[in-house]
Amino acid sequence: MLEIRNLRAGFLQQEVVHGISLHADAGEIVGIIGESGSGKSVTALSVAGLLKEGAWCKGEILFHDVDLNRLSEKQRRSYKGKEISMIFQEPLTSLNPVIRVGRQIEEPLLIHTKLSSSERRKQVLSVMEAAGLEEPEKLLGMYPHELSGGMRQRAMIAMALVCNPSLMIADEPTTALDVTLQAQILELIKGIVKKRRMACLFISHNMSIVRNFCDRVYVMKDGELVETGTPDEIFLSAKKDYTKRLISSIPDGIPRRDSVDEQSGTVLEVKNFSVYYKKKKAHFYSPAELEQVVKSVTFSIRQGEMLGLVGQSGCGKSTLSKGILGLQSYTSGEVTYIQNGKKISLLDKSSKNRSYLQMVFQDPYSSLNPAKTIGWILSEPLRVLRKNLNANARKARVFEMLGAVGLSEDLADRYPGELSGGQRQRVCIALALIQGAGVIIADEPVSALDVTVQKQILDLIKELQLRTGISCLFISHDMAIVRQMCHRVLVMKNGELTEMTDLEQIK
Repeated sequence: MLEIRNLRAGFLQQEVVHGISLHADAGEIVGIIGESGSGKSVTALSVAGLLKEGAWCKGEILFHDVDLNRLSEKQRRSYKGKEISMIFQEPLTSLNPVIRVGRQIEEPLLIHTKLSSSERRKQVLSVMEAAGLEEPEKLLGMYPHELSGGMRQRAMIAMALVCNPSLMIADEPTTALDVTLQAQILELIKGIVKKRRMACLFISHNMSIVRNFCDRVYVMKDGELVETGTPDEIFLSAKKDYTKRLISSIPDGIPRRDSVDEQSGTVLEVKNFSVYYKKKKAHFYSPAELEQVVKSVTFSIRQGEMLGLVGQSGCGKSTLSKGILGLQSYTSGEVTYIQNGKKISLLDKSSKNRSYLQMVFQDPYSSLNPAKTIGWILSEPLRVLRKNLNANARKARVFEMLGAVGLSEDLADRYPGELSGGQRQRVCIALALIQGAGVIIADEPVSALDVTVQKQILDLIKELQLRTGISCLFISHDMAIVRQMCHRVLVMKNGELTEMTDLEQIK
């Protein structure tokens, strides 16, 4: 189905993929693993014909014995979205924010088929349902920002499947999904690949998924293929040191053994906290116009505690965290920060006490202003909230925080786009801590990172937490990570906290 021969790709004068060759047969799922920057996504984008302006690729990309690199742009366009589809890693930046979800899923059918409007609608609803989207009729008219991260990823998957392609490229297709939905989506993709005899290039940082899901695995490092084999050959008897290092970075899921000091007091209290969304066509803030999505949640975090929060995609974890931070318009209940016995309401809109509670978001790239340097980004909250600091003091604090998260001072002059994913996430952690926050909310802080960088960031968070005594609400879909990072775990379902449990009971 697909054969790549001596593929070289790069940007301007810099070559980043160095003459790799691989193939994917009909009905086969081929995994590609490696650290960030190893060339996985550039290889995938070369096959899909989606390299950015200024990028180039050479070599042969044979699809059904047709060399795609020899086609004109017009000829290549007939393959995009129809014969070759792609599921991207970051659905929020891949979906058009001003076009309704149903219209975006329908677009490949408009371009590549002559189906009637009713036939297109039927096909769209069918593929949305197949991708695990409940109530697809309701979702048709919604915009991407109205969907949870997991729902957006499933909409991307539906869009990729709607034209029944022959080759599907999946670049981290389950990053934003909980383990239950991961299994559903992977089973869906596998069933379609086997039934229709498609080929699938599957790129993932999740080693356990690659091992259980793929038929063959390629390992990439610095733009070159290091090793290839069956999943058992790669994961049980790897030959190369690099492959062995990747595998050794997989979270072991051993429960955290240290405990919070019994004398530690409560640092954050959340009581009867609810978050509401406006209903369609609602104009006024009244109970009749609002829909309750987080329902009377109550919990507390102790000084120096890492409290886990788990639950299926769409259960309200991120909405709860944004509500606590004051990023949701309609809330009720209490959020109180306790410092030296003094209670400070964090829901007071006129208060500047927000610096006590900060957030590390899931996607480090979209969390940072791409037009500003790292130094400017880190010093911005100090300019706004620390009026007593002059320029030299702010600069010293920025350098101090860069050092605290393992980054060199020279990165202060760089832009987010010039940093790796792991470096950007370290900057986000520094940004959350630079004002002296007592509690941070980490919302899937490592889901977009490869396993070796994941381990570095998790070790960094744990080391900072132990050294500074900071408390953390840690949100994740990865149960192994939750087990090794957290002291206690909250379980959320349908907007409610259903239980609090210890690590031994988290599977």
